[in-house]
Amino acid sequence: MLRRLTLTAVPLSVAALVLAGCATQTVASSSSTSTTNEETTTVETTAVVDSDLTADAVLAANSDVTVVDDDEWSESDAVDITLSGSSASSDSDSVTADGATVTITDAGVFRLSGSLDGQVVVAAPDDAQVVLILDDAEISASDSPAITVTSADDVAIALADGTTNTVSDTSSYAEDAAANAAIYSDADLTITGTGALEVSGNGNDGIASTDDLVIVSGEITVDAVDDTLRGKDSLTVAGGTLALDAGGDALKSDQDEDATQGFIVVSGGDVTATSGDDGFAATTDVVITGGTVDLVAGSDASAADASPKGLSAGVVAVIEGGNVAIDAVDDGVHSDGSIGIGGGAVTVSAGDDGIHAEQTLEIRDGDVTVTESVEGLEAAAIAVSGGAVDVTASDDGVNAASGTTTTGQGGMGGGGEADTGETLTVSGGTLRVVAGGDGLDSNGSISFTGGTTTVAGPSSAGGEGAVDANGEITVDGGEVFIAGSVLVAPTGAQQWVAATASGSAGDTVEVTDASGTVIASFQAEQAFAAVFYSGPGITDGGSYTITVNGTAVATVTEGTNVSSGMAGPGGGNGGGGGRRP
Repeated sequence: MLRRLTLTAVPLSVAALVLAGCATQTVASSSSTSTTNEETTTVETTAVVDSDLTADAVLAANSDVTVVDDDEWSESDAVDITLSGSSASSDSDSVTADGATVTITDAGVFRLSGSLDGQVVVAAPDDAQVVLILDDAEISASDSPAITVTSADDVAIALADGTTNTVSDTSSYAEDAAANAAIYSDADLTITGTGALEVSGNGNDGIASTDDLVIVSGEITVDAVDDTLRGKDSLTVAGGTLALDAGGDALKSDQDEDATQGFIVVSGGDVTATSGDDGFAATTDVVITGGTVDLVAGSDASAADASPKGLSAGVVAVIEGGNVAIDAVDDGVHSDGSIGIGGGAVTVSAGDDGIHAEQTLEIRDGDVTVTESVEGLEAAAIAVSGGAVDVTASDDGVNAASGTTTTGQGGMGGGGEADTGETLTVSGGTLRVVAGGDGLDSNGSISFTGGTTTVAGPSSAGGEGAVDANGEITVDGGEVFIAGSVLVAPTGAQQWVAATASGSAGDTVEVTDASGTVIASFQAEQAFAAVFYSGPGITDGGSYTITVNGTAVATVTEGTNVSSGMAGPGGGNGGGGGRRP
């Protein structure tokens, strides 16, 4: 897989909107030139990646994660540390107590129990492995982190079975403070065990590591004024039950100096997170292969991030398993590069795009449901090859568009817009779209080669089309059901029928052949003024009857445009009568 975080300037030219056209995007950074007929915008996109958007490929391109496994240490080797108010005691020479500060200076396993109004510090050799067993421990710091790892190779915090442990830190840190979390580590940090851990990040973050942070198990509750979990090099959740409440990002990995780091992985466990900013925020990748993830992003109106997203990846986001539920003020799933969905169940309610990638969005498998959005799916290249995809959008349902805006006149013949190379391809699976704007929209081409596609909307034209592309719309396979307004006459090898037919949400639309056999049947999701169907049961030049709720409303010939509501490529009106282009 190509790495990474490379900025590339991509010039794209799009003609003016004449009739039903594709939605445009706001460009954050661009330069433009204008002529009499056209204005061209040059856009910067981020994160150059290749087409292999599987979890295995993404993880193989990243650095290995360091974790302290349970079989690497023994509880029987533990040295006891008794916490007593503002002091502590231990029989080990590796433990010193200076007032309310307890310092561990060597490798080993240490059991902490009792209550401490102070701080535990791990300052061990750089090659040391240190395990802290929290056994009904309560650690509260008034002017620092509660647990600080200043030096060690690897550190594990083990939660003793049947115990509840609490950790809290100071209410504020200096602006230049490096250690600024209730649990802060300058070494790789693993959290494991079957007990419970409650963390209050009063001054900044909850649990933070400047290296890898791995959650193996435990019942973990974190409340933080900023980020709840932050692993700078990487953050992995392999198990456990996590309840997170963040004023900032819930899960974060922000290493930006190494393209193989800065990623988040969830392979198991249950994560429930409420955040003022992003639910997941990764400089490079987000990979989910298992577990349960439930995110509410944008819960705090005063959040520093004006556009909180559910999952945000700088390079690639991959979902191949688990159950993911997202409620986000901005995009539900967002990548500055590409997104690959190859399994699991994903449910999104978004204030902007349901699932948005700057480059490629591919859905190979899984159940993907966007219950609420402005635009449901958006990317420069969208490919649905499997799975079950269900999209509801107030604007475009599925939009193949890049970060370019062009105004002016000119473009394709017939009054359309210019084809700028974006692609929308359906080759398998099922795709259901209910849209207030264009059902399927592409600034380039749309291609159907397999699968089942059902589009409802828009209920009235208003410059929008059920299927709208600046370039070719090609039907070579699969089934395509449409009950909407403006329709576009496709090209391709597979036959189709279309008719002017009106109805309401819930109406049943059927296509029957000359012998009365029902070739296709589907239910409209909203009011419609025209219908379209293409599938293997339609024969070249055949005659077909369209019925709505059992009443025949039109008899049409295969491949013949209806007298109104049909358009040619690019959104221009196709006129009445006539065979396929």
